[in-house]
Amino acid sequence: MTGVDVWLQAIAASPWALLGMALLVFADAFLVVVPGEAAVTAFGALAVEHGAFPLASVVLVAAAAAFAGDVCCYLVGRTVGVQRWTWMRGPRVGAALDGARARLERNAAVVLFTARFVPFARLAVNLAAGASRVKPARYLGVAALAALAWATYQAVIGAVIAAMVPGGPVVAVIVSIVVAVGIGVGIDLVLARRAKRRAAVRN
Repeated sequence: MTGVDVWLQAIAASPWALLGMALLVFADAFLVVVPGEAAVTAFGALAVEHGAFPLASVVLVAAAAAFAGDVCCYLVGRTVGVQRWTWMRGPRVGAALDGARARLERNAAVVLFTARFVPFARLAVNLAAGASRVKPARYLGVAALAALAWATYQAVIGAVIAAMVPGGPVVAVIVSIVVAVGIGVGIDLVLARRAKRRAAVRN
């Protein structure tokens, strides 16, 4: 057994493991550089490889943390707005927020749900939803459903790969993280191309 195997076993056996994952997922709602997706996927793989915690607990804890982070972003947008800090007034962030507002006006439920799966869009949409005064009753229901779907999706990726790929927990965790990141990059590229095509049609 390698040192990495021992380290992963120690993580899986720790009573603080799921709390650590939850903190990463919560922070990921505000900071796109935090590897929230990768953490959930890795824990999905560990749940299958080590069985120290059930896969359902990974999904539920990740969903609760994602929901809490998204709601905090919504509250920031609702109480503070989106022009308070300098970084929010930059051209890229401003364009993202303007686009999020426009999409929310057309179809808030679909936009809120799909944005949970796209890191930067997630932040922009939740802030814009608060600033645009999307009704809390409507927002909370969609945000909770999106968080649960996102957590299930990320954890199941890790669990499926751990069950299919030989090589033990190290390989399962590495492959599952690479796949999760690859899917995220692919989604970003597809959305960017669609946005460019729409802009070209309008012009």
